[in-house]
Amino acid sequence: MNAGGAVSVPELVESLLDRAERVVVGQRDNLELILLALVCGGHVLLEGVPGTAKTLMARTLARMLRLDCKRVQFTPDLMPSDILGTNVFNLQMSKFEFRAGPVFTDILAADEINRTPPKTQSALLEVMEEKNVTLDGVSHPLSDLFTVVATQNPIEYEGTYRLPEAQLDRFLLKLDIRYPPSAEEDRILRLYQGRAGLGHPLDILGEAMADGWAATREQLLSARQATANVVAKSEICAYIGKIVRMTREMDKVLMGASSRAAVHLLQAAKVKALVAGREFVSPDDVKFVCRPVLRHRVTLQPDAYVEGFTSDDMLTTVLERVEVPR
Repeated sequence: MNAGGAVSVPELVESLLDRAERVVVGQRDNLELILLALVCGGHVLLEGVPGTAKTLMARTLARMLRLDCKRVQFTPDLMPSDILGTNVFNLQMSKFEFRAGPVFTDILAADEINRTPPKTQSALLEVMEEKNVTLDGVSHPLSDLFTVVATQNPIEYEGTYRLPEAQLDRFLLKLDIRYPPSAEEDRILRLYQGRAGLGHPLDILGEAMADGWAATREQLLSARQATANVVAKSEICAYIGKIVRMTREMDKVLMGASSRAAVHLLQAAKVKALVAGREFVSPDDVKFVCRPVLRHRVTLQPDAYVEGFTSDDMLTTVLERVEVPR
């Protein structure tokens, strides 16, 4: 497919994944879900231990789609102005000028987002929902492809601040990034065999794209527009509604999924159908995206956590109990 040709979404996604896998090994499903979020126009939270290519996934897809990507390392001393920007007085012009922060990009890689205090975390609430920065009463629009790909470490809690539910609910997907299978890990080692020094994984991407193939932001925007043509029948919408409502009725659940979660589940299922080359949503599309869309929106009772249950366990039970439409 040529960069200037007509968009075939399945072909576009397949080409992107095949090339991205040469850099990010053993994470094809997660790469597909991040691409799904980009087409959907939603944000992604990646949770995993260090060294599992969380930030690399975002930077790889950004490079392949020719999108601007800025990385921010979240720390306890980070201020809202360090992210959003600030007004600076220009002595020569005798007036204030707006200096944009790193959120003025296509993909914002927010590393260890839970290491910054709530005041700075809240700076992302408006930009994630409205894709807009308001400073001193003046609104500054962000990129139409603005996407936050945030990371956090699940096992290190010292010096961290738990993300509030209001912010978690703004993430379309939460992905659990695990270690790759042993065969894929061996493939990673072979990838670096014969290379001088550590280098950077993105150096390999140039080799992966040596055939001249490249995607464009226009193709991504066209794919986003194409989701409007994907139909979700009333039975599918009712199925999604039952899933979301049942998360609120489980005995071990303190707080279930919101109405925004239901909308996100529908939109993600539509993009999954589009990627599969269909113009209608199937129950399997809903099941595929159910856990990534809902796992961070379901809060369990304290005793359920003590007993070792997780939100994924609850969602598995929900999917088993809700009748699948025919």
